[in-house]
Amino acid sequence: MFLKGIFMLTFTTAGESHGKCLIVIVSGFPAGVQLDESDINEELKRRQGGFGRGGRMQIESDRVCILSGIRKSTTIGSPICLKIENKDSKIDILPAVTRPRPGHADLPGIIKYDQRDVRNILERASARETAARVAAGALAKILLARFDIEVLGYVKSIGGISSKKTVKTPNDILKNRNKSKVYCLDKPAEAKMIEKIKKAKKNGDSLGGVIEVIAFGVPPGLGSHTQWELRLDGILAGALMSVQGIKGVEIGLGFGFSKKFGSQVHDEIFYSEDRGAFSRTTNNAGGIEGGMTNGEVVIARAVMKPIPTLMKPLRSVDIITKKPESASTERSDVCAVPAVSVIGEAVTAFEIARCFMEKFGGDSINEVTRNYEGYMKQICAI
Repeated sequence: MFLKGIFMLTFTTAGESHGKCLIVIVSGFPAGVQLDESDINEELKRRQGGFGRGGRMQIESDRVCILSGIRKSTTIGSPICLKIENKDSKIDILPAVTRPRPGHADLPGIIKYDQRDVRNILERASARETAARVAAGALAKILLARFDIEVLGYVKSIGGISSKKTVKTPNDILKNRNKSKVYCLDKPAEAKMIEKIKKAKKNGDSLGGVIEVIAFGVPPGLGSHTQWELRLDGILAGALMSVQGIKGVEIGLGFGFSKKFGSQVHDEIFYSEDRGAFSRTTNNAGGIEGGMTNGEVVIARAVMKPIPTLMKPLRSVDIITKKPESASTERSDVCAVPAVSVIGEAVTAFEIARCFMEKFGGDSINEVTRNYEGYMKQICAI
């Protein structure tokens, strides 16, 4: 297990919501990749956007500072350390919190870590941590772009209002998502989503929704059927479920498989003599069969619950007095589903990049490229 970790693309984050900064360290990134801080900052800006965000977004303007692993804008093979400063840094002067919020990490956290102040839990459990994950995902996207792999996330639904748009190409997402206040592809649905968010805010409530992430250009053969922890669908599900607020994940048709016969859902296989390649006319599998990519686009969806911090708080108990109280309130979003579409995109990109490096890994981008090109020639000969 120790040796496996040496050659794996990994990241770890540190920092609290109101601490001095967030840190992410990315290890296993190949040397020779040109990086531009602006590409990372653009992703951080998208995470802070979207209609329904709270007051914190008016204070922070996330920008990355590269501390190591890069020289003259090019990766050198050593761990890459990125820092994102918190302008709203006041963790040591904030008051104690003793009324845990239903649906948050508050109560199980204080029980597990033997705490008497919920703030010692909520500061790290906060989704503010995802800024660091988005920075790591931005690095992964830069690496994947070298091999024409593009990972894009967007909002499918908010509060039960769903987009009806279908997606075939990356441009179908980019041309609509980037003009939307809620990162949705469907203009009529967007207007209804915004109205529902406004209503939730007026009522001191919050809203969840569904995001979709699509990875274009992923070669067949990432992941493996040979061990449970190597299956890519399991890896992606775990990564998406680890995002704060996510309570369900599906790949491809997902739960829709339960409603139809096998003859209706499995993607039939064809072979084109002209192209010299296998193909499908449907993609219910979401680009993954037997834990491995099959050459089709990878499609994953995740469900985000409504944010548990409510301006009209639910019932709780004071952990000190043990008496009934209303749950605590913190400055919070009304709806963070648009932001989660960016975070979901980032964690998906990182896991695909990690599996890509396990398959084609090398210490430099030139070595990775040779391995990738040799494999692509190999599969074309099948």
